Amino acid sequence: MFGRKLGETLGKWHFWLLFAGFNLTFFPQHFLGLDGMPRRISTYQDESWETWNLVSTIGSWIMGIGILLFAVNAIRSRNAPRVGNDPWRADTLEWYTTSPPPPHNFDEVPYVTSARPLYDLRRMLREKRGVRGAL
Repeated sequence: MFGRKLGETLGKWHFWLLFAGFNLTFFPQHFLGLDGMPRRISTYQDESWETWNLVSTIGSWIMGIGILLFAVNAIRSRNAPRVGNDPWRADTLEWYTTSPPPPHNFDEVPYVTSARPLYDLRRMLREKRGVRGAL
């Protein structure tokens, strides 16, 4: 997305904070709905609802911290070196184009014979090099 690799440690923190925050935010709301709490109320009929809503609020703050960590990671990556067209040696077609991609990605629709077309292309090129080397 940015043409640069983001920091891996901050990325892991971002993932886990967002994961935990999302689950802490929305699972209590699910169970409160099953318990009969209506939406958009100003007072709680049941005292346990207040506790679960507090847990949900804490989860939303954790999720917000995770999103802020992503923003920090994106800002810090401005100084990182640019990556090439396929920095992860991936096997799917979205990595076959240049980075940044041209407006239409491909002038012609590529012929695909498997779920991993770039792996197949690299294997075919290795085999051709091996055959030439044997001659």
